[in-house]
Amino acid sequence: MTRAKKTAETVTTEAQKTVEAGVEKMTKGIETATTFGQENVEAVVTSSKIAAKAAESMGAEIAAYSKKAYEDGLAAAKEMTACKSVTELFEKQTAFGKASVEGFVAEATRLNEMYAAAAKDIFEPINARVTAAVESVKDYRV
Repeated sequence: MTRAKKTAETVTTEAQKTVEAGVEKMTKGIETATTFGQENVEAVVTSSKIAAKAAESMGAEIAAYSKKAYEDGLAAAKEMTACKSVTELFEKQTAFGKASVEGFVAEATRLNEMYAAAAKDIFEPINARVTAAVESVKDYRV
């Protein structure tokens, strides 16, 4: 009976150690997952703030361009109404058209650069989280 009791105690002790080790690993895994999830949320919040700031900047840029285009159009219309000949009117109209197209192309280029820079900045925190996810999966490979 003593030997059976000793064997039972040994099995119980080993089982308890195994369960404790499993619970410890599980707790650590849950803590790691929670931290990882929190960092993901923070990355999304950071990206959202960057996107909002970029949208605000682009909105201001578009508003400034629109105001300038309107003022330029108004000034051109005043000039055209003061023309003394059809030839002068066509010259002023052509110059205004050319300046308008060049201004639009320059503004489109500027906005394109702003969009590209914003996209890079917006996705940077999320890309960092994807990289972290890939690195963490590497730790669990066999």
